[in-house]
Amino acid sequence: MSARRRLGVRWRRHRPLRTRLALAASAAVALVAVGVCAGAFFVIRFELYHQLDLNLTQSATLAIQQNRGAAPGVLAGECRYLSAPACAQVVPADPAKDPAKPYLLPVSPPVREVATGERRPYSTNITLPGGEPARMLTTTFGGSGRSLQVALRSDTVRDGVAQAAWLLSGVGAAGVLLAAGLGYGVSRTGLAPVARLTATAEHIAATRDPSHRIELPPGPPHREDEVTRLAASFNTMLGELEQSVTAQRRLVADASHELRTPLTALRTNAELLARADRLTAAQRERASAALGRQIREVSVLVNDLIDLARDEEPTPLLEEVRLAPLLAHTVDTARAHWPATPFRLDLVDASVTLPGVPARLARLISNLLDNAAKFSPPGAPVEVALSGSELTVRDHGPGIAEADLPHVFDRFYRAERARALPGSGLGLAMARQIARVHGAEVSAHGAPGGGALFRVALPGAPPPPPPSGPNSLMAWAGWEG
Repeated sequence: MSARRRLGVRWRRHRPLRTRLALAASAAVALVAVGVCAGAFFVIRFELYHQLDLNLTQSATLAIQQNRGAAPGVLAGECRYLSAPACAQVVPADPAKDPAKPYLLPVSPPVREVATGERRPYSTNITLPGGEPARMLTTTFGGSGRSLQVALRSDTVRDGVAQAAWLLSGVGAAGVLLAAGLGYGVSRTGLAPVARLTATAEHIAATRDPSHRIELPPGPPHREDEVTRLAASFNTMLGELEQSVTAQRRLVADASHELRTPLTALRTNAELLARADRLTAAQRERASAALGRQIREVSVLVNDLIDLARDEEPTPLLEEVRLAPLLAHTVDTARAHWPATPFRLDLVDASVTLPGVPARLARLISNLLDNAAKFSPPGAPVEVALSGSELTVRDHGPGIAEADLPHVFDRFYRAERARALPGSGLGLAMARQIARVHGAEVSAHGAPGGGALFRVALPGAPPPPPPSGPNSLMAWAGWEG
């Protein structure tokens, strides 16, 4: 690449898009304007000289008719005056036959060649002896080895061509200026949405506030151009970003609130155990048990937060999971964890399979079972059923209030009657996320006769490949230790 070309590329890269677009539009319009003016000039010039050549042809025809058999020499010499008739002269092919009186018009070798028939008649611009411009036609004179030269003053044609050149130059210059103005206007109007998009992006980068939006022009969606669609897509992206930032801030605030109480209790018990010499053996045992229980609660809460907020995890090995054995194993684990609660398992269709990660599906089921057992009265059963289309978990507790149904899957949400029970309010939120990344959907309902009923609607077909991002199967599926 040459140095000049590299310089041009570097210049284009460092110019704003608006400047480059304005220059491109201006250059295109200016090129058209200059081209039109140049074309008009050559057309005018051709027509003026063509008209003068026609007059010369008529004058030559008249001179031949009026001077048949004339000897070589000047036939008429009045053309030195403006608007005078054409001057004419006869030139022989043989210079030896030239008259003694000098010719008025210049005689060159091509004139002799026309006389001998070696050259076709032609027209040319000359200067008369007085310095006046003229147009001369050289043609044959009766086919007798002689040529006829006819000339007319071309001052008017020359002045007309000069005036046309100046006029068209002015028009071209005005066209270039107009092109520059139009190019600037086009770039400013066409890039106005891009300028608003840039200003919004810079404002968001400076304030970190994604609530701002780009104002879109009114009109039906099918009439939007590419830049408007870009602005609309950017607004959609800002909406998603705002929701993500809001959810992140809410997660941090809720986590801080939830961690405050167990951390305070941990500190209190730790300070109490630090003065163990002042406590009785029973008091030390109770404080140690409370400390261990609170450590486990904080550990579970932190692990749940990590699972909910993790952006990247190692890609797990997906497999076709048979839900019946997994469900039976998870129910047995729940029986050991909740010995006062009987669990009834009904495998209507034991052949159901689901592509996914066994550990994560087990976490989904265990969260639903723990939630049901937590709200079940002592001795009341938790009923678990698996069919070909759904998994259901029902308890016989107080049920879910209508006002709480839309929020039971929100992070850290705890109903009024559940705030005295252990837990962080993250179990159902994790259950819904795990279900969704496996192509399923979990929902909460009031059970007939009392209690709560949770349904996990299984996908009717294998789910599509997991999408990329923090909500994908790769991001939420993890390993169980």
